[in-house]
Amino acid sequence: MSLQLTEIERVKTISKEDFYNNYVKKQKPLVIEELTHDWPAYNKWHLNYIKEVAGDKTVPLYDDRPVSYKDGFNEAHATMKMGEYIDLLQKEPTNYRIFLYNLMKEVPLLVQDFKWPNIGLRLVKQLPMLFFGGENSRVFMHFDIDYSNILHFHFHGKKRCVLFAPSQTKYMYKIPHSLISREDIDFDNPDFNKFPALKQAQGFVCELNHGEMLYMPEGYWHYMKYVTAGFSMSLRAFPRKMSNLSRAAYNVFVMRHFDNLMRKLKGQSWIDYKNEAAIKRTHKQLHITK
Repeated sequence: MSLQLTEIERVKTISKEDFYNNYVKKQKPLVIEELTHDWPAYNKWHLNYIKEVAGDKTVPLYDDRPVSYKDGFNEAHATMKMGEYIDLLQKEPTNYRIFLYNLMKEVPLLVQDFKWPNIGLRLVKQLPMLFFGGENSRVFMHFDIDYSNILHFHFHGKKRCVLFAPSQTKYMYKIPHSLISREDIDFDNPDFNKFPALKQAQGFVCELNHGEMLYMPEGYWHYMKYVTAGFSMSLRAFPRKMSNLSRAAYNVFVMRHFDNLMRKLKGQSWIDYKNEAAIKRTHKQLHITK
């Protein structure tokens, strides 16, 4: 048995009006295949080009180790020169990823390679973030702290994306005071005996190819797997719903600071408590007995 996943709808191109009315307003994900075809990035943005223009930059790296009380919020696990990291990506599979990194601040030349899409969203111009990953590396299931609408562009290779709407949160084994689900869930091959609520979850899936864009509506859960080594760029627009703006403000100004404080006060027992609570609360809400 596998997750209940529906292929995300695809179009080659779409008008601003159709995109806004049929996807943003309805909060439906979409893949647009040819949005980047007139960007310089479509031909230029491969790993060797990034190495050429940014190889000397020191970048933060993350791996798939479980969350520890010793880690700060989004604290990197290691650093490396970008050139060395790209050499590693091209040599062999690695769990090291670059996550939510504003490389364009370090290398302004990259800004000339893409165009801000006129697609009906008021994009935040200060936040073009890049993400890199090695073959088979994974980004744990999570939703974004700011509940943004996200345009996620992929370059160099293939990336598998699994999404769940906010309405599916009750099945996701969400960690309290956090933005993630249980990290021991393998969303490629979930253990339904241990995590039976996942059998009820209904989600979406797509495989992004070079130059394709995935629209992720606000608050959507997402899990990413780099089928091949590659990298992506996300552009963001603030949430349209007032309720999501309120949740975003709470996450940014209250939740993450409270969680960091409890890690300092209680150490690993705080992490263990949250992991246990994720199962207990999910099963209690859904009347699952084990």
